[in-house]
Order: sequence, then C-alpha cells, then structure tokens
Amino acid sequence: MTMIESEASCGADETMGKLASHLIASIVLAGGKGTRLGKDKLQEVVGGRPLLQRVIDSLSPISERILVVTAQGQKWPAIRATQSKVASVPDIYPGRGALGGIYTGLTSAKSRHSLVVAADMPFLNPDLLQHLVSVAPGFDVVMPRIDGEIEPLHAVYSRDCLPAIQEQIERNQLQIRVFLERVGVRYVELAEIDRFDPRHLSFFNVNTPEDLTKAEEIAAEIRSS
Repeated sequence: MTMIESEASCGADETMGKLASHLIASIVLAGGKGTRLGKDKLQEVVGGRPLLQRVIDSLSPISERILVVTAQGQKWPAIRATQSKVASVPDIYPGRGALGGIYTGLTSAKSRHSLVVAADMPFLNPDLLQHLVSVAPGFDVVMPRIDGEIEPLHAVYSRDCLPAIQEQIERNQLQIRVFLERVGVRYVELAEIDRFDPRHLSFFNVNTPEDLTKAEEIAAEIRSS
C-alpha cells in the first residue's frame, strides 16, 4: 500500500451544461484536529477500514478525481486501490475552518462543480451523492436540509462560489450559513433524501469515542444484513 500522492489535478469541465459522474471532482476535508475524539480520527478503523479509506471508497465510483485537503504535517493511514485518482492538497487558509478547506479544494478542482464531504463520514451513500450532482446545473450550491438543519459538509459547490468565499474568509467571517446567503442554493429536502438514505447514515460523523463505538455497531449491522 502507498500513501496519498502529493500533487493535485482533477477532471474536466461540464459538457453541454450537464454534470456526469466522471466529470466531478470530490473534495475531502481532512484537516480537523479530532480534539473531541482525543486522537487523530483518520487513523481510526471502522468495519475493518480506516475512516479515510471508507470515504474514498464511497466517492471513487462517482469521481474523476478525489482531492484530500490536509493540514500541515498531518499523518495519513495507507490507502489502497484508488491511488491513481487521489491527491492531497495543503490547506491554503489553515485555521480558517471548513470554509477555508472548501476554498482550497475548489481552487484545485478543474470541474465546475465538486462534491465536498468530511473525512469522518463512514457511511456515505453514492446514490445520494450522485443525486446531488445530478441536480447541480444552474445552482452554486446543492445541499441536504433536514428539518431546517443543513449539511454543508455533504454538498456540491461550484467554482463560481470562490470570490464570495474568499471575501468572507478575508473578513474572518467563517460561518458557512452566512456565505450561503450570497449564492444560489438548491436544498435537497427530506423526501428526496429518504429515497436514497432513509436512515440518514450519510450524515453520521465520528467526533467522539461514543461515535466511534456507534460507527462500529452500524458497520457490523450493515455487514450482517
């Protein structure tokens, strides 16, 4: 097994205004410190695979290129099988949270739209992700919303968002909700989400030791079903 390669490059632009899965870059935000977990969460294993490997495996069928946004000096578990399409990208705005990571990933992507997910989401659903991609033409952002709660780290963003994101970061205004007021957003609501992921496991992430235990239980249940 080899480590993630260091240079970024990614897929081609949209053709005739339609997003096809092979044209989409996926951006994985992996620079979190894992303070609540008490250790580097990317080194943790769920269902026999490191968290990062699980995310890459879910993204790979629908991604031309997978860009992993990293913090300086961050250590990585070895990954397998998909190295040819995976690259690490150092965070342009370290310490500026998810908005800085999204900006970094979008500047490195060549496709107009990119999927953005967090590295600690072990149960991503490729069918739901593909649905987000399929409705993206004509919008700057496509984002799930459940009972008013948004999922900004399970969403599609356009490169057209870059100027607004950069301006907000330079003002040190890092709340994604504020940024969304300045762009065209297509929310994917509960009924749409339930068609693909009725248990909403896509949005489960690992922040605490209790989350890690729960993730193992879910992975075991999925394996036995």
